[in-house]
Amino acid sequence: MRWTVGAKIGTVFAIGLIILLITGATVYRSINKLVETVSWVDHTRVVLEDLSNVMQALTDAETGQRGYLLTGKEEYLAPYNAGTPRVAELIADLQKQVSDNPDEVQRLETLKDFAQRRLASLKDVLDVQKAKGPDAAKDLILTGGGKEEMVGVRTTVQQMQDEEKSLLKKRSDEAADSTTIARATIITGIIFAAIFLLVVGLFISASIVSPLRDVSGIAERIAAGDLSLKAVTSDRKDEVGVLQRAFSRMVLSLQTMADVATKIADGDLRVQVQPQSSVDLLGTAFASMIENLRELTSQITGGINVLGTSANQISVSTTQLASGAAQTATAISEATTTVEEVRQTAQVSSQKSRAVSDNSQKMTQIAQGGVKSTEQVIAGINRVRQQMSAIADSMVRLSEQSQTIGQIVSSVEDLAAQSNILAVNASIEAARAGEHGKGFAVVAQEVRSLAEQSRQATNQVRSILADIQKATNSAVMATEQGSKAVEAGVRQTEEAAQSIQALANSVGEAAQAATQIAASSQQQLVGVDQVATAMESIKQASTQNVASAKQLESAAQGIKDLGQQLKQAAEKYRV
Repeated sequence: MRWTVGAKIGTVFAIGLIILLITGATVYRSINKLVETVSWVDHTRVVLEDLSNVMQALTDAETGQRGYLLTGKEEYLAPYNAGTPRVAELIADLQKQVSDNPDEVQRLETLKDFAQRRLASLKDVLDVQKAKGPDAAKDLILTGGGKEEMVGVRTTVQQMQDEEKSLLKKRSDEAADSTTIARATIITGIIFAAIFLLVVGLFISASIVSPLRDVSGIAERIAAGDLSLKAVTSDRKDEVGVLQRAFSRMVLSLQTMADVATKIADGDLRVQVQPQSSVDLLGTAFASMIENLRELTSQITGGINVLGTSANQISVSTTQLASGAAQTATAISEATTTVEEVRQTAQVSSQKSRAVSDNSQKMTQIAQGGVKSTEQVIAGINRVRQQMSAIADSMVRLSEQSQTIGQIVSSVEDLAAQSNILAVNASIEAARAGEHGKGFAVVAQEVRSLAEQSRQATNQVRSILADIQKATNSAVMATEQGSKAVEAGVRQTEEAAQSIQALANSVGEAAQAATQIAASSQQQLVGVDQVATAMESIKQASTQNVASAKQLESAAQGIKDLGQQLKQAAEKYRV
């Protein structure tokens, strides 16, 4: 497999994605387990609440029966009439709730038997009261088993409550364990993924940046005209290896052209230049230049013979040529100095343009990163806004439930007051009954004690509810303020995202412009180098022309010797 740079980077991201998927799957499973555990916890709480309601319904039935027995008024049977069917409903609901627990099902059957027997005994007393009078009802109460039945109910309810509380603790522990596992999985997965991506990122960066730095150094030396370089060898199969080998071939080609130029400078025109391809402009230009120099040398050799006949004409124009050549040499010297200064300026400009292009590319990447970060911030704030809305709804429901509880407390307080009045009346009736009323006097005293305790407990509950309602109202106001602050944060973050996006677009355009400027500056630098080289050649030729003109002016009669020298000079070029 050919491991290109793209393949390496893609593999790294794929492994990182796999790590994140594994972490997510583990967390998802833990969350599902937590949700299931929470559901069972709610189920256990419902069972406990139904058990408490069964005891309360039986107590209400007893209270209604005693009120009727004491007063003989039908309206006091309201708690009894309400509690009797309520017991059956609650037991039926409990049968559904505990159907998955055989032990609880057995205990519930025992509770159902005790409850039915207790309700039956209460009904028998009421029937006797209505048919035979209070005395008969009292005798039935004294001989009945109501106390044992209620003890059985309380014992069974307590056993079921203990079992459910044990299950509640067990399920709460399971929920805590699931939460711990999910938290540990998230932290471990994030740390491992971060370390892996950091190490692999540094490795890939080193494997790419170091070779590119070497190639950039070679390019800098070539741009400065230094061809004394050693070809770089690389066995890498990716894009970096291809780039290194391409630079090696380019260096070898330039060194070959430099060797050809050196031989031409030494007068050897026998060298052969073979272009590397049909698009090798430099090789083609060198081949054409050598061929043209060969033809030019042949023409110079032929022109030497004509030189003798033109000596007289050259002598006449020598003076004018010397004067013009001196002026031309001065002008060319100044132009050469100017071109050299322009070349140095162009080189500095090219380097600055390259640096600006690199910085623009980095700024583009940073701006794109800022856009992605802002989008993530907006998503996070939207989730916070949804959570704040859910909290506000929950606080409103809590406030409504607190008001409902306050109404129930008021009803309980009214019931306690009526029970107290009933106890007073019972005491009075017991006093009137004399010896036969002592039993009722004891019952009346117990009812009065219970009524007083109910009144005190009601006052405490009302005080607690008042504090809860105040705290709930404060929490609702704070939640509304938090929701408004989150809305403002969302708007400001969206505006910031738009600004960063505009900045990213501007930076991208600037980066493209900087790249174009850098390329243009590089082309200008190459052109200026060529102009400087040409001007230097022209300067040398002009200097030679001045010297030649002075020689012609002082030794026009030695034209024959000059022709001989030209012949010798032409012979230096070997064709």
